[in-house]
Amino acid sequence: MKHHLVSRIAIAVLAIVMIIFGIHHFRYPENMLVYVPAYLPGGVIWVYIVGVAFILAGVAFLINRFVSLAGYLLAALLITFVLTIHWPNHRDSGNLEMRQMAFVNMLKDTALAAFALYVAVNAKHQRLNTDE
Repeated sequence: MKHHLVSRIAIAVLAIVMIIFGIHHFRYPENMLVYVPAYLPGGVIWVYIVGVAFILAGVAFLINRFVSLAGYLLAALLITFVLTIHWPNHRDSGNLEMRQMAFVNMLKDTALAAFALYVAVNAKHQRLNTDE
C-alpha cells in the first residue's frame, strides 16, 4: 500500500507541474511564442494549444481517468519539443548561455516524457483502491 501511495503522490506532483506549465502558457504567451518554430503557421495559437494539452494531461492524471492516453500523448508532445525546438536551439545557437538553456530544456522534457511514458504504461495499476 505504501508503494502505491508514493506512486500516486509522484503522479500528482507531475500533474500539478503540468497544470502550472499549462497556466504559464496562458499567462505569458508572449514569452512562450519565441519557442514556436517560425515554419509553423498560426503563431501564438500553438502556445495556447500546448497550454491546453498540458492542463488536460495534468487533470487526467489527477482525476485518474484516461491516464494511459494522456501519458502517451504528453510524452509524444514533449519528445516533439526536444526534436523540433530544444535540439535545434542547442545545435544552432552561437550564444553559450542559450545553448546551455536549450540543453537543460532538452533534458527536462526528455525526463518528463520518460515519466509520462512510465505513468501511461502502468496506468492500469494506478487505480486508487481503498479496499486494500
